[in-house]
Amino acid sequence: MKLSHADSADARVVATAPRVALRHVSKNYSTPAGTCPALRDVDLEVGAGEFVAIVGKSGSGKSTLLNVIGGIDRPSAGDVIVNGASVHSESESALARWRGKNVGIVFQFFQLLPTLTTAENVMLPMDFMNARPPRQRRGRALELLDLVGIADQADKLPSALSGGQQQRAAIARALANDPLIVIADEPTGNLDSATARDVLDLFRRLADAGTTVLIATHERDLSDVIDRRVEIADGTIVRQTPPESAR
Repeated sequence: MKLSHADSADARVVATAPRVALRHVSKNYSTPAGTCPALRDVDLEVGAGEFVAIVGKSGSGKSTLLNVIGGIDRPSAGDVIVNGASVHSESESALARWRGKNVGIVFQFFQLLPTLTTAENVMLPMDFMNARPPRQRRGRALELLDLVGIADQADKLPSALSGGQQQRAAIARALANDPLIVIADEPTGNLDSATARDVLDLFRRLADAGTTVLIATHERDLSDVIDRRVEIADGTIVRQTPPESAR
């Protein structure tokens, strides 16, 4: 199966207008001890087909950064713009619809429903969004499972899959509605080194096909697979590796 956003690796070249732009984004959480700033006046641009690693220690703000990009959390201040549109100006219901169509989310702990088969888990986003005719959904799920290398696991329950296979299934599910953006929070944190490399290589292939991929990670040595490394500390971007020197 061919990936769908572009015809070649040239798709990772950043377009004139960024696919994702954060403008002076801050995010505060209320705690019993007072207001806790998770993001502080963040500016960031990410292009179509770019693979970006958000790197930082636990509590640095990297997960919050992904969440505001993906429309999961609303910023306390600033603007998140995707494909030229301000994401968080929408109502909650409109934002949920936007997220279902445009963002694929990969969780560290897979979050596959245990009573559904692998293929049924991949079909869920299509069911929720009514993204394609019902008779086409299983075929789409099987194509995606083939893409991530586990088509032979389609009719097994998640409990019968290895951790690496479950993560691949989670990636297939994230791609179900052909999203513009895939975000992944510590997607290799529970995988052995060989399986982690396979997952990172898969993200690279998705970016090469035009999908914007952002991952939050503790891993340091990703220069051979990512386009850019963004380091965050105390809710602030402290360093970025330019795209031309990241790989």
